[in-house]
Amino acid sequence: MKISSTLLAVCSLLILGPVAAAEDFAAAAQKVASARISSAAIPGLVVVTVNGQEQKIQGFGLVTNGTDGKKQSHLPDANTVFEIGSVSKTFTALLLADMHARGVLKLDDTVAALLPAYTIPQYQGRAITLLDLATQTSALPRMPANLLPRQADNPYADYSENNLRDFLRSYQLTRAPGAKYEYSNLGFGLLGQTLSARAGKSYAELVQERIAKPLGMADTGIALTANMQNNLAIGHDAQGKTVANWDMPTLAGAGALRSSAQDMLRYLQAHMHGANVKVPAGLQLVQQPQRTTGMPGLQIALAWHVQSVRGQTVVWHNGMTGGYASFIGFTADGQRGVVVLANASVNVDDIGMAALLPAAPAADVGNTATDKLSAKQLAEYSGRYQLAPGAILNISAGPDGLLAQLTGQPQAPVFPRKKDEFFYKVVEASLQFERDANGKIQSVTLHQNGHASPAPRIGEAAPEAASNASRRTEISLPAEQLKQYVGSYTLAPGFKLIISEQSGQLFAQATGQGSNAIFAEAKDKFFLKVVDAQLSFQRQADGKISGLVLHQNGRNMPGPRDAD
Repeated sequence: MKISSTLLAVCSLLILGPVAAAEDFAAAAQKVASARISSAAIPGLVVVTVNGQEQKIQGFGLVTNGTDGKKQSHLPDANTVFEIGSVSKTFTALLLADMHARGVLKLDDTVAALLPAYTIPQYQGRAITLLDLATQTSALPRMPANLLPRQADNPYADYSENNLRDFLRSYQLTRAPGAKYEYSNLGFGLLGQTLSARAGKSYAELVQERIAKPLGMADTGIALTANMQNNLAIGHDAQGKTVANWDMPTLAGAGALRSSAQDMLRYLQAHMHGANVKVPAGLQLVQQPQRTTGMPGLQIALAWHVQSVRGQTVVWHNGMTGGYASFIGFTADGQRGVVVLANASVNVDDIGMAALLPAAPAADVGNTATDKLSAKQLAEYSGRYQLAPGAILNISAGPDGLLAQLTGQPQAPVFPRKKDEFFYKVVEASLQFERDANGKIQSVTLHQNGHASPAPRIGEAAPEAASNASRRTEISLPAEQLKQYVGSYTLAPGFKLIISEQSGQLFAQATGQGSNAIFAEAKDKFFLKVVDAQLSFQRQADGKISGLVLHQNGRNMPGPRDAD
């Protein structure tokens, strides 16, 4: 689970990388994993693949075990322990399905009835049900507004049950539960609390009793056993810096579990062959699509995403914490499955999808539109589309067709395949534009690597960031002054901006993103050329840098400087 934050520079929605070879899915995943290690993006990772009766666990790179980090680095293996982040949500959903199958509760039970000590918000008499929580349709926000961590590197540690009660008591739903898909860590944390209350046991105890022990998962849980402690891989942020482990006492159901590749193989196989597993119950129920997401080809089951891609249905979930990333998925026919565990907060979905999906077909030039679109037709698509907070897809008309530019990335031409559908040649991705009842373009969906990412139109096409940057005057600052800005700045829990200096040039790198040069336009004021964003540094009374403010997309985001 990664806390959503405004992005600076390169957004990972458009991923340039190796294409999966259809004839050998495991080899394709291993190829992508090797490339990730070679690029030094991730120190170490383990890939689990299942293809029919064939199983394989393969380590890549290096990890250091133990919380003290004093042991020598080595190749990760089947017993190396990682935080699995939001993959924990699938465990929470399985507990729900198990309790439903055993008649302990029903999916349509209301949360309020099961948590009488809480005041659960409603919308015009419509109460939140367990099914709403498990399908990310509860109408609760992604995170509680009163999550204000004292420890930026362990953001959930001091969030208490009283904090959760206080937030829910004061929160007002903006729509009816069940009406719309919106990913919510808060919702799954609340689901974990609800199941725990109904069972009269802690969430950790439920996981052990109903999932880990029956499936023989000795190295899976929240609290680290001595063996798990010895095999725990040290986590790293996106810049390669070692980070603290996360503790989630109150929202455990959203992402608190740790596990190993060997254990996750057992968990994966149980889901792939759920009809043959007696305990936990509900392994088939948990995979059944329950609601739509509003994204083409994507439905949600109980926590699991069920997606149809190139004629193949895959069931998957991913996760991320401050120092780890994970992915688990399998084909709906139970023939192929994959788990990826990494010791860095860098997305690994592409590795997982390479093991599940056939290669995307090359752009079908013969099936492209032959008539050149007129300037009037191109203008219909021009605009700014919001893919994620801080991630804007700018579509503009060029001399030879449409140009697409994602925040922090270079422009790329897109080519018409048919009306309202365009494809990239530089990457396996396509754009599908959607119109309203009056025929006006209202949104676009980016399709890539098995993911469908919708983006509503938010305005007219913006001028290129480079043009905005060109209107700024770059000045030179003394090297000694530049070094004053070097440091780490926390913009949000789990999201940092690292300022570094190399040969008289400052660089900014946001969590999970590339490093980009920043240029001075005045003392304490800098701008980027690859994206329309600026940085203002703040000083204390003694003149020392105490923080910065990121100015981007009309927002001002302060970030205090971390202690050295």
